[in-house]
Amino acid sequence: MPELSSIIKPQWIFLLIGVFFIPFSLFVKDKIAPYSIQEQLGTHKNLAVSISLTGYLIGIVFILLGSYLGPSKGLKQDIINFIGYGLMGVLLLNAARFINNKLLFRKFYSVDEIVRDKNAGAGAVEFGSYIASALIVAGSIYGEGGSILSVLVFFSMGQLVLLAATIVYNLITPFDIHHEIEKDNAAAGIAFAGILAGTGVILLKGIAGNFIDWKTSLIDFGISVAISLAIFPLVRLLLDKIMLPKIDLNSSIAKDQNIAVALLEMSASISIAIIIYFMLDFSVRS
Repeated sequence: MPELSSIIKPQWIFLLIGVFFIPFSLFVKDKIAPYSIQEQLGTHKNLAVSISLTGYLIGIVFILLGSYLGPSKGLKQDIINFIGYGLMGVLLLNAARFINNKLLFRKFYSVDEIVRDKNAGAGAVEFGSYIASALIVAGSIYGEGGSILSVLVFFSMGQLVLLAATIVYNLITPFDIHHEIEKDNAAAGIAFAGILAGTGVILLKGIAGNFIDWKTSLIDFGISVAISLAIFPLVRLLLDKIMLPKIDLNSSIAKDQNIAVALLEMSASISIAIIIYFMLDFSVRS
């Protein structure tokens, strides 16, 4: 019997599986979420749910790419790993929503904000947390020597880092991010989503690569945490004093609810994180 790879090119196999995971992950989320996605999108035209769901689906793709781009262990084992890590990714991203509802949205019930109030700011924060969580999982998968345990450990620590990022963001802004989001301030949610997504990019830098041992991996992760928590106050200062010197950044977001300014803060946070990812090599594994 001819080998499977001689009949179908391997990349087509992974492509078909990857495409399947998009509707499958949506199906799982629809079953787990305390609301009907189709009803919210179709009947209620709920932008907040759509924004959140967009981050979820992009996150699933990031996780699949983390598995696909990792070192090959033979076609059969690669397919098994691809499907297995994809299923784990679906479960972990749905777990991330529950965890972050208790951490990032701990002062109110996010489902009410997203479903009842159609709060785009709350949807944006979920978008950012999905992207960050997915990048952490993808980084844990990519490289030699990783395991389910390392994925779960770094995923769990990553959720705590997102909480720390929330605390730091509240310290460097004169407004309370929870209060602003609760009063349906989409600008505040969008700006903060950039911080979460950017944090995920920097954590990815500290996690991705071969797993040598726990000590080395934890040192790399710790360095990435320190960089992420330190850099975003500087990004805000850069945006406020240099890029937009004639605009009061805090007033624009908290008082004016200026989405245009919030989108710029979001893009600046993610852009700086991407620059750090590709240009700064802080790994002790190097």
